[in-house]
Amino acid sequence: MKTDRKDRIRRAKAARSSHKPRRMPEQAASDAPEGPRTPFHPGMDIPILLETPRFLILDKPVGLAVHPGPSTQDSVETRLVSHPRGGPWLVHRLDADTSGCLLIARRKTALIEAQKAFQERQVRKLYWAVVVGDLPQDSGEINAPLLRRSDASGWHMVVDPKGDEARTRWRVLGRSRGLCWVELELLTGRTHQARIHCAALGTPILGDPVYGTPAPKHSNMPGLHLLARSLELNLPSDTLSAQAPPPEFMAKTLRAMGCESAAQS
Repeated sequence: MKTDRKDRIRRAKAARSSHKPRRMPEQAASDAPEGPRTPFHPGMDIPILLETPRFLILDKPVGLAVHPGPSTQDSVETRLVSHPRGGPWLVHRLDADTSGCLLIARRKTALIEAQKAFQERQVRKLYWAVVVGDLPQDSGEINAPLLRRSDASGWHMVVDPKGDEARTRWRVLGRSRGLCWVELELLTGRTHQARIHCAALGTPILGDPVYGTPAPKHSNMPGLHLLARSLELNLPSDTLSAQAPPPEFMAKTLRAMGCESAAQS
C-alpha cells in the first residue's frame, strides 16, 4: 500500500511539472532589453555621417588626431570601442587640423577591401579649402612630386623631383575679399598634399602655419580652412558615399565671402 501511495504522489508531481511552461535559454536572452549600441566609449562620440555593418564614415572634428601621441591620448583610435576579434581600423588618415570624412573599417575583410581601393585609386576624395590670394584660372591640375624633409624644427613636405608623384585637380567655387573658395580632388594621397599644392600655386590655405601664414590670434578666421568634404567608394560589397559640413569657423569665412549656400552645407 505504501508503495502504491508513493507511486501516486510521484505521478501527480510529474503531471503538474508537465504543464509548467518551460523558458528556453535563448528565449530568455531574446526577451532581455538590448541597450543602445555605440562604436564609441561613453562621452567620446564623434559625428557619424554613414554607418553600415562593415564601415563607418566619421565627421572628424578639427583638432582631434587620428592616433594617440606623446602630447595627448585623445584620438579617433582611442575613442573607438575595440572589438574582441580586433579592430576597428582606420582605412586612411587626416591631419589633426583637418576636419571631415574619415573612413573606418569594422571588419578585417572590410579593411583589406577598402585599402585595395585606395591603393588602386578607386576612391574619390574631394576637399574644400579657402586659400589666400587669387587663382588666375577657374580650374586646373597641379602635378608636383612631394618629398618629406626633416630639420631642427621638425619635418615637412617639399616639392622635389625626387619625391613621390602627387597630383591634385582644383576648381574655384567662389572669390571674394582676396580669398578663393576651392574644391580640391586629390588624385593621389600624399601627406599634406592639399596644403603644399595650394602653397605651390601661390595661394596657401588660410590658417596654415606650416605652408602659409597662420591667421592672427584675434582674427575672426582661426584654424586651418581645409575640409575633407566628401568620400566615395564603389566596393564589391558596398557603395559608400558621404559629405561633411564645414566647421563653424570655416562656415563663417564662407559667409563673409558671400558663399551662404556653402556655409549651410
